[in-house]
Amino acid sequence: MTDEDEKARIDRELGELMEEVRVALPGAEILFAFLLGVAFTDRFETITSSQRNLYFGALLLTAGATALLIAPATYHRLRFRDGDKERLLFTATRMAIGSFVLMLLAICSSVYLVADILYASTTAGLFGAGTAAWFAWFWFGLPLSRRLRSVDRSTG
Repeated sequence: MTDEDEKARIDRELGELMEEVRVALPGAEILFAFLLGVAFTDRFETITSSQRNLYFGALLLTAGATALLIAPATYHRLRFRDGDKERLLFTATRMAIGSFVLMLLAICSSVYLVADILYASTTAGLFGAGTAAWFAWFWFGLPLSRRLRSVDRSTG
């Protein structure tokens, strides 16, 4: 048990969340910038219709993830001094988790697209699925499994 009061806890948790968003945002921005540039290369003209659709899907997923990562700062600024910091904390947490899901899908789509251009579709599928499993485990599976274990210990 800590001596931290509720206001201090909310302030600390909001600060931690904003720091986590600051860590994730550059990755989304870099992928978004890369995907924006790809459409203007000579090689882009040679991709198939399905590859073009996959590319655009990855671009939209990355745009959505970027929007959700930036949204907490906008939300905070627009609601500044409204006295509703706890609501901001819960809303921003959902936005961050949503952005992580979109980034997982965008990264896997991008890996699949590159592998599909370089290799056969079967190989691309393996790389896409492997990338999805890797990210899903470290971003979601590991922390959620540890949460379940700590809940089991506290109730057992």
